[in-house]
Amino acid sequence: MARRAHMWQQLQDDVDLLVIGGGINGAGIARDAAQRGLKVAVVERGDVASGTSSRSSKLVHGGVRYLEMFEFSLVFESVSERRILLDIAPHIVRPLSFLFPVFTHSRRSLTTISTGLRVYEVLALFRSPKRPKKLKADALRTIEPVLNQEELVGAPLYYDCATDDARLTLENAIAAIADGATFVTYAEATGFVFDSEGQIAGAHVKDHLSGEEKTIRAKAVVNAAGPWVDRVNHLRQEAEDRTLLRPTKGVHFAVKHQVLPLTHAIVCFHPVDQRVLFALPWGDSTYVGTTDTDYEGDPANVAATREDVDYLIQATDAYFPDHPVRPEDIHATWAGLRPLVRANTGKATDESAVSREHHLDVSADGLITIAGGKLTTYRRMCEEVVDTVIRLLKLRHMLPEHIMRKGITEESLLPGAIGWPADDEASAVQQILDAGGGTIDQDTAELLAYSYGMRGVQVAERARQNPALSERILAHRPEIMAQVDFGIEEEFACTVTDILKQRTQIYYRDARQGLEAVDKVADRMAEVLAWTAAERTHFAEQYRDDVAHNRAWMHQESQA
Repeated sequence: MARRAHMWQQLQDDVDLLVIGGGINGAGIARDAAQRGLKVAVVERGDVASGTSSRSSKLVHGGVRYLEMFEFSLVFESVSERRILLDIAPHIVRPLSFLFPVFTHSRRSLTTISTGLRVYEVLALFRSPKRPKKLKADALRTIEPVLNQEELVGAPLYYDCATDDARLTLENAIAAIADGATFVTYAEATGFVFDSEGQIAGAHVKDHLSGEEKTIRAKAVVNAAGPWVDRVNHLRQEAEDRTLLRPTKGVHFAVKHQVLPLTHAIVCFHPVDQRVLFALPWGDSTYVGTTDTDYEGDPANVAATREDVDYLIQATDAYFPDHPVRPEDIHATWAGLRPLVRANTGKATDESAVSREHHLDVSADGLITIAGGKLTTYRRMCEEVVDTVIRLLKLRHMLPEHIMRKGITEESLLPGAIGWPADDEASAVQQILDAGGGTIDQDTAELLAYSYGMRGVQVAERARQNPALSERILAHRPEIMAQVDFGIEEEFACTVTDILKQRTQIYYRDARQGLEAVDKVADRMAEVLAWTAAERTHFAEQYRDDVAHNRAWMHQESQA
């Protein structure tokens, strides 16, 4: 059981490692450290993956565009990690075909781009999901007819991977918990504890749900707060004037598949500023992104603006002129902040030119900070952080004898991948159907397989044992009520937003963003969690407010 209240009770006052931040880096660090035998606690101010880690482009990729910047080491690292993630999480890291259209007016020829993709293959040691090939315009008209045909020369077809970023983060957290870590959401670090020598020795933590406070003493503390890295650093007086990050905002929008019916992911160059973005098929939807603009506000308030949406529509109009996207077609947007590291040159730099390399820092008082990097390379970044923690503990003569010096996350399957069929994915779906005992449909079984992996069997068994849980959350969608219970009891969900946003992604996929399911989910959660009437109303309204914030751009005036 991994109920959130249980996690808070487990949060003890003495650990080897305290991690601040429950995004992909915080969860990955906890998993690696717990596997090595460290006693770990994670505190996260919101839900797991509620920040950038659930608002990415949802890709595990090598970064073709970095070849043009000659960042070969970053590409090599990325394609190597892509292979590892395909192996340890095949249920949520899945091959996706990409087309890189070339037109007569394109700045790079079809031959040049195809050559670049051959370099990409070499850097991947020829271990891409499938080998790339070069297609002429006639072939493109057949396989991707929605693509603009005017002056179309052709396109390389290559393969990277798509993922469910929120679930990738969640599975790292679940794996960490299984190895003994404590992972507490809605718990914010409000200040640091120092020892007699002025070294950081823990943090004060506040529970945002109950108001209770605890002091956690730790031999090492890692700041993995993503866009909040500077805010956490500024809890130390000597760091008040130091700014490490240059956050940039990335916005995506989603429309139903029939509005923009893509078969492949399309690499696009924006017609105005030539920045790279993607249009990607996503089940019964298609999403487009991303923007790349500086952001100086509160990370908690980041959202799409009408200007962001208009910018993305300009690109879809250019690439898919026969399938124009209207603002009213857009059912959801998401905006995330890239916690990029500020350059020290003092020169103004275009947002897209800021390096995506990560930065690892150990301050004089012992705080370890990780910033920057990419979703694709999170595992390697986290391994580097834990290596640093172990060196620091050894230097301080605080390292327990039984600790493994080398990480093993490269070889360890994430929870949903345990038992995943090596060659026949259809058998995974069938096992889930069988576990449901006829209470769930094929589309629900497929959803469970590609969201939970073999853990989907446990969800289906809940539906079989309690037929009321086989009911769909929304009549027109495959998600079922068993996912609500499972989210609470096994995935420490504790609000309506946790369920509809991070656990099921109904928030992003449903044409009404799940508004019609709010009361149904709130009622079930109130029953399972014994909420008061006031708590039930609060969490339902909190979700509705979140949707309204997400849709605020619709009421802004277009500048186009």
